[in-house]
Amino acid sequence: MLDFLAENNLCGQAILRIVSCGNAIIAELLRLSEFIPAVFRLKDRADQQKYGDIIFDFSYFKGPELWESKLEAKPELQDLDEEFRENNIEIVTRFYLAFQSVHKYIVDLNRYLDDLNEGVYIQQTLETVLLNEDGKQLLCEALYLYGVMLLVIDQKIEGEVRERMLVSYYRYSAARSSADSNMDDICKLLRSTGYSSQPGAKRPPSYPESFFQRVPINEAFISMVIGRLRSDDIYNQVSAYPLPEHRSTALANQAAMLYVILYFEPSILHTHQAKMREIVDKYFPDNWVISIYMGITVNLADAWEPYKAAKTALNNTLDLSNVREQASRYATVSERVHAQVQQFLKEGYLREEMVLDNIPRLLNCLRDCNVAIRWLMLHTADSACDPNNKRLRQIKDQILTDCRYNPKILFQLLLDTAQFEFILKEMFKQMLSEKQAKWEHYKKEGSERMTELADVFSGVKPLTRVEKNENLQAWFREISKQILSLNYDDSTAAGRKTVQLIQALEEVQEFHQLESNLQVCQFLADTRKFLHQMIRTINIKEEVLITMQIVGDLSFAWQLIDSFTSIMQDSIRVNPSMVTKLRATFLKLASALDLPLLRINQANSPDLLSVSQYYSGELVSYVRKVLQIIPESMFTSLLKIIKLQTHDITEVPTRLDKDKLRDYAQLGPRYEVAKLTHAISIFTEGILMMKTTLVGIIKVDPKQLLEDGIRKELVKRVAFALHRGLIFNPRAKPSELMPKLRELGATMDGFHRSFEYIQDYVNIYGLKIWQEEVSRIINYNVEQECNNFLRTKIQDWQSMYQSTHIPIPKFTPVDESITFIGRLCREILRITDPKVTCHVDQLNTWYDMKTHQEVTSSRLFSEIQTTLGTFGLNGLDRLLCFMIVKELQNFLSMFQKIILRDRTVQDTLKTLMNAVSPLKSIVANSNKIYLSAIAKTQKIWTAYLEAIMKVGQMQILRQQIANELNYSCRFDSKHLAAALENLNKALLADIEAHYQDPSLPYPKEDNTLLYEITAYLEAAGIHNPLNKIYITTKRLPYFPIVNFLFLIAQLPKLQYNKNLGMVCRKPADPVDWPPLVLGLLTLLKQFHSRYTEQFLALIGQFIRSTVEQCTSQKVPEMPADAVGALLFLEDYVRYTKLPRRVAEAHVPNFIFDEFRTVL
Repeated sequence: MLDFLAENNLCGQAILRIVSCGNAIIAELLRLSEFIPAVFRLKDRADQQKYGDIIFDFSYFKGPELWESKLEAKPELQDLDEEFRENNIEIVTRFYLAFQSVHKYIVDLNRYLDDLNEGVYIQQTLETVLLNEDGKQLLCEALYLYGVMLLVIDQKIEGEVRERMLVSYYRYSAARSSADSNMDDICKLLRSTGYSSQPGAKRPPSYPESFFQRVPINEAFISMVIGRLRSDDIYNQVSAYPLPEHRSTALANQAAMLYVILYFEPSILHTHQAKMREIVDKYFPDNWVISIYMGITVNLADAWEPYKAAKTALNNTLDLSNVREQASRYATVSERVHAQVQQFLKEGYLREEMVLDNIPRLLNCLRDCNVAIRWLMLHTADSACDPNNKRLRQIKDQILTDCRYNPKILFQLLLDTAQFEFILKEMFKQMLSEKQAKWEHYKKEGSERMTELADVFSGVKPLTRVEKNENLQAWFREISKQILSLNYDDSTAAGRKTVQLIQALEEVQEFHQLESNLQVCQFLADTRKFLHQMIRTINIKEEVLITMQIVGDLSFAWQLIDSFTSIMQDSIRVNPSMVTKLRATFLKLASALDLPLLRINQANSPDLLSVSQYYSGELVSYVRKVLQIIPESMFTSLLKIIKLQTHDITEVPTRLDKDKLRDYAQLGPRYEVAKLTHAISIFTEGILMMKTTLVGIIKVDPKQLLEDGIRKELVKRVAFALHRGLIFNPRAKPSELMPKLRELGATMDGFHRSFEYIQDYVNIYGLKIWQEEVSRIINYNVEQECNNFLRTKIQDWQSMYQSTHIPIPKFTPVDESITFIGRLCREILRITDPKVTCHVDQLNTWYDMKTHQEVTSSRLFSEIQTTLGTFGLNGLDRLLCFMIVKELQNFLSMFQKIILRDRTVQDTLKTLMNAVSPLKSIVANSNKIYLSAIAKTQKIWTAYLEAIMKVGQMQILRQQIANELNYSCRFDSKHLAAALENLNKALLADIEAHYQDPSLPYPKEDNTLLYEITAYLEAAGIHNPLNKIYITTKRLPYFPIVNFLFLIAQLPKLQYNKNLGMVCRKPADPVDWPPLVLGLLTLLKQFHSRYTEQFLALIGQFIRSTVEQCTSQKVPEMPADAVGALLFLEDYVRYTKLPRRVAEAHVPNFIFDEFRTVL
């Protein structure tokens, strides 16, 4: 019959593909369970209030129209729903596909069983497949994996969350309407079971069997599979465990399968006492805590509580005398084998000959170690014992007492066993690879010795006192030929023949009185030794390695190992070279990957890479977690070093009196620093001893591990310092901003200096790491803060700054800002608020309007530069950009509301437009016309002024930031500054040339040059924030005239001061001139330039008309409003860097030249 797993055996390949797919689905479910968006849990009040109306469970399906109509009634809910969809559709789809694959899996399995029954696979029926060894394994696995999938889903993704995700997918996805969609079936299978994985939660009635029966499966198939599992050793594991007391460990995998599959036929658990007794006697006579898949543990005493037959059968095992007996037995065994292993691990003990002569003894020791570790780890695990269950607690306490449980000793046994196993495996692999070469070498040596002896007895070779003996000569020649004729490939025959040759050589020595000649004896002894070595070598079999692999399986501890993390870390802290021993443990743990990957590999499935990457990644992150203690300890020492260097050790001056030398020597503190530095380098040495290791399919380089660990610890501490250092009290007078920045600057400087100090002892690029990580922290926080302004938020797993290995911690917000950068930005905006401060442009300083005290100045930005570096300033700038966009958008919606929807305002504007057109003319009776228009629109200016001033204030801050960045860039990196400026000019020249002659080149659509250079220019402060287009706009009617009216409505609140320019008249009615000008300018910049033209023309007309009117007076005096309008034009020209003729087009230049002289 064809091999069942052969590629051309359709029946075998079909079931193999199903099983391979099952393992991949479980890996995907485990992977996804770490990415459940928190909103679907609706845990906290805020989430419930915000999303409660748009996230539904299955109650939605009772009347979807009702729920949807509720949504449609409220536009803000619709908006939230749309935003929620954009942000979560990707992850929800991924979850849905995983759920769909679970349903597809069981449908495929059922179809396969139907095909078997209907004879689709020629000569194959369910019975024949179950008779085949591979077929039997695969059918059992197929059903078992389906059970595991359901258990994993319920344990990792709560029922309510599943329902909410499925409903969200149903509402948001277009795929649901397609004909082949089986949404209903998936919802039926995965609806909530009422199970909760929280500790102390009650188990729902008839769970999990009712869950397992949601999709019916062929009953004959289930009972045949249970029959096979009850009677056969389907994986032939018993051969690897010859001792009867190890039988339950040998059959542990099969026991786990049986445990899961019994839920498909719960009647056995309830009523079939004989069957249950047989199962318990075979699989659970001495154990009751089992691992069902990749370390998911189950305590049968708890799991089988509701089933009468199962509970009764298990009572024998759980009898306290049996528990006591098992615990004492394993305590004794572990003590005995631990002593043995420690003996084996002594330097020089495990030599090749010793290993080859003692294979059975070494394997027995390994078996005992692994069985003891397995039993003790499973039965003392906290996860397997529900603390609220009195009986389980009693049993566990009994075990802890009787086996004198000490986690440190158990962990030491695990470490030593792993090390012992690792050394043995490496030796065996080495011996296997050299096996044939060595065998041939021994054969040649032995044969040559015999030939030489033959030559000696021929009398040709002189050897003292050996007489010629032709018989012996011929005999030795024959032996030499016999040795040469031994055939490596036929090991059994060669082995027998070798034993006969050894006997012959012993006999010849006795019968022919050859003992008297020492040299001949030596030759014979050497040959016998070589023949012995040949027998040993031929006995090196791969079976030993396979047995070691089976016996050393640690997959049951995939999750339990975490309970030993603190012990591992403590031992590393005390002795960093422990890492080498841990390496063997991690490699032993990596053997757990064989379980899910075996079938995927056999099926040549494309999932192999993703599944092995997931499990290897999990293991590597565990390795990182354990070894993180090294960077943590290093940083603890570092903090002490910083403290000593900054506070205790005084700098030695360049010149000092010799009697002062002793004071400056400070031997005590310097010795402390040296001691701490030495400790740091010892830690480094410890981790680097680990050697590069392949964990699953991921290569772990200890140097990289150390660097990542240091980065992680640095990120953790710096992020915390930034979070804690930038929390402000808004009521503090004066503001805490500068003192807090200085304090934080000192902290950051301490980190920076210590990092510089440590880099040579640890052999890392300190400055590079510092800059990369600090920039990552700041950019990530800016990104999170800007999420507030975005519809489609950037989730952590999408962020280019967040990393799984070196995560940036998130802190709970202390006010409306999400991160420290938001708090810093809002504090700056608060203290420079144009309602309470006045900005003097020439001095770059803000003064309090009432007290005229300085509030802050451009020094603030150099302080931020010192504390947060260029990235901090740049991030602040980016955040301000987002805020400006938000303000401008708010402004547009306000414009729509208060102007375009108000008839009276529109009529006023229409009347004014008619009165002032054409714009080139002079308005007769201008005062009256302008004043009446202002009076009628008075109510709209307060909101308008606030919006414009906010934008202006942020633009001033952006200008200051650009100044500071540009100054520091020219100072610190003059070549970069010069290169950027020239490249920028050259690019602009090329683009202008292209617009004049389109045949000249221009960057194409897909060319990222302009985009990339902009990022550089902004970081170097070579840009003008005032020229930036923040939002796209549509045409707005009355836009220029509204802005013009707004400006002349504000002019009476201001007065001209010769030293300061325009200042506020009354602090009670605050208007600050620079933010007003810059806000208007920014606003106009967002629209077509013809609006600006019209706006300037209206101002020109206003000045001309007002001046014209005042000339009729006897003593002509320049009206204050005209002065304000002229100053606005002057500032407009100055800020936009436009030629003065732009303004002179609307106002005669003599007025411009002379107006200051009349003031």
